Amino acid sequence: MSEALVTRLPELIGLAAEPSSEKRRTLLRELTDHFFGTVEQTVTERALYGDVLAALAAEMETAVRAELATRFADSPRAPGVLIRRLSQDVAEVAAPVLRASPVLTEADLLKVVQSQGQAHLRAVSARPTVSEAVSDVIVARGDDETLGTLLGNEGAALSRQASEAAVERAKVNPALHAVTVERRSLPPDLLNEMYFVVEARLRQQILEQNARLDPALLESALSAGRARLAEVDGALPADYSACLAYVDELRAAGQLTPQMLARFLRSDSRTSFLIALSQLADVDFHTARQIVERRDLDALAVVCRAADLDRALFLTYAVVLLNADGDAMGKAHAYARMYADLNRDAALRTLRFWRARRAAQAA
Repeated sequence: MSEALVTRLPELIGLAAEPSSEKRRTLLRELTDHFFGTVEQTVTERALYGDVLAALAAEMETAVRAELATRFADSPRAPGVLIRRLSQDVAEVAAPVLRASPVLTEADLLKVVQSQGQAHLRAVSARPTVSEAVSDVIVARGDDETLGTLLGNEGAALSRQASEAAVERAKVNPALHAVTVERRSLPPDLLNEMYFVVEARLRQQILEQNARLDPALLESALSAGRARLAEVDGALPADYSACLAYVDELRAAGQLTPQMLARFLRSDSRTSFLIALSQLADVDFHTARQIVERRDLDALAVVCRAADLDRALFLTYAVVLLNADGDAMGKAHAYARMYADLNRDAALRTLRFWRARRAAQAA
């Protein structure tokens, strides 16, 4: 800091209280220019700059404070007292420092996300790095727009608990589907939970990621998924026990074939079909029911492809499930073409996540 400026500091501090906003604005810019024009500063000098700049800025118009925040936002030498003051200001002022300032500590950021509004939370969510502790609070307090910003930031670390909460919210908001599926650090088992709610393009991305998944990581992800799915999700239909006994008899007699599943569908024996499908593909009953009740034929294709069923049988299932549609045959043929193109290894890996539900129920 120059001696001349040191000599003038008491004068500048006094002038900060001047009623003329124009004078204070000039002083503010003069001090800022001096700060960035000084190559090195001691800790004491930096603190002194911060005190004076904060005092000057306190009574200035929002536009001037926003200009100051932008100027200091990415400086590692910025005075901490000034940056912390700016981070608690209105969103227009706070956003630049919240998005970029390396001076803000985790404690500073926690104070902001625990007390400020969504615009502040979104700015923090866009930082180059966000700690798990800060992300936990953002997931808990942020609205869906804020959550989308956080999920789209690969530099934001999310704890397992925060990731689970984020996925549960994303399932019911289509605006969050893409950013959730495309998040590279999302745990694979949670990624596969998104399969049943997202559009075809995103389902294909999930299948492709499953095909690329390292075997060791796959096992770890399945273990995490089994822990998460420890509770049975949904009540069983009233005829479940009777249908299960009948299907078990057929299986013991060697008569539980893919063709028998088609007969169940044609005769409207829906519960028997679901039980047989879950046994044939080794998935849990509730997953099979979800696929059929939604007439989710691309999910059914994954199950059938993994079980290595003949395409003609899949086409039969598709036509029967779509029999209420005017163009059932045309749609079924389109799905049959998709079935032929489906990578079996990707289908097998995807099915392993769905089988985790059955393993959890058995446990």
